[in-house]
Amino acid sequence: MSTEPEHSGEIAEDDGSRGPRLREIPVRLILPNLITVMALCAGLSGIRQAFEGRFEQAVLMLLIAAVLDGIDGRAARLLKATSKFGEQMDSLADIVNFGVAPALVSYMYILHDASTPGWIAALLYAIAAALRLARFNVMAERKHKASWQGSYFVGVPAPAGAIVVLLPVYLGFLGLVEGRTMALVASVFTVIIGILLVSRLPVWSGKSFGIKIRRELALPMMLVAVLVLALLAGYPWHMLIAGSLLYLASLPLGARAWHSKYGTLVMESDAHHEEQSSRDEKNRLDLDF
Repeated sequence: MSTEPEHSGEIAEDDGSRGPRLREIPVRLILPNLITVMALCAGLSGIRQAFEGRFEQAVLMLLIAAVLDGIDGRAARLLKATSKFGEQMDSLADIVNFGVAPALVSYMYILHDASTPGWIAALLYAIAAALRLARFNVMAERKHKASWQGSYFVGVPAPAGAIVVLLPVYLGFLGLVEGRTMALVASVFTVIIGILLVSRLPVWSGKSFGIKIRRELALPMMLVAVLVLALLAGYPWHMLIAGSLLYLASLPLGARAWHSKYGTLVMESDAHHEEQSSRDEKNRLDLDF
């Protein structure tokens, strides 16, 4: 009489050889990642447009990437779909969209007229953006957040840097930038923006302003917003030039506010506050940028 199991051909569900079973994933969990992928596609499409000489479309693609970058994180928090995978994907996309893409677009439009100095400027900006994003990731993973992190960025954030570094391109669209001399000036400007990215300059984040307006001013504020959008649609390069210049002008104001509150012009390293109580971390190599 056979002693084999009645269903000898079946494999138990917990058999390790089959590997983990696939699970259904709610759409809300992948939606933020889809937005990030769309932003990456926009950034890469901007590079393609620049290769083909359609620089206005290239800049438009980079602006779309910046808008999508501002949406994906908020969507993830709103949908409670934040994840380590999403954070890493967003960071990698940002390196392309706000580091590589603006550098290449600027180089192909104007910096190439400066020859090797123009390429060096583009290269330095792209590397600075990567370093800026790496530092941001390190700070985001700290267990103990500094009290100022909700109000200030350490250095110019990468999306803002990408928009501002294209200022010579906007001027070129209006016929104001031509020749090798202007290309050299644009190269110096590009390097300066790269330095601002990796600097420890305190920059207002705008997250904790908490500005409140009176009820009777709500409708006029909406009209102002409509006016700004209309001007941006009708005069995009003029508005981007004005916005970039206003942003650069706001940097000293942020540094001054920081100095008034903390007594320094730049942010000092706060790693010692984080590691004072951890004796086992004493011998760990930690480059605090």
